[in-house]
Amino acid sequence: MLGSDKTLFLCYTGHVLKNVTITLDTELAHWARKKAAEENVSVSKLLARMLEREMRASDSYWRAFEEWKKRDRNLGVGLDASKRFSRDQAHER
Repeated sequence: MLGSDKTLFLCYTGHVLKNVTITLDTELAHWARKKAAEENVSVSKLLARMLEREMRASDSYWRAFEEWKKRDRNLGVGLDASKRFSRDQAHER
């Protein structure tokens, strides 16, 4: 967008993407091109989607793990072990 003093202002909506250079062996590069063509996207978009899925899966796992660590570890306190079944009672048919 050009201001009244003819200064160029760039307006970004959303996030700015970053370029990343990767090195792939020939077979992997061929697979990536074929897969991208099947999905009608660029190799860059294909890899971005794959990485985003991996990131979200990983983040979800770690959030669940952190929640699990915060849980009360004294859940079994106060249970009366004398009221358990004997081995024979537990295996009775």
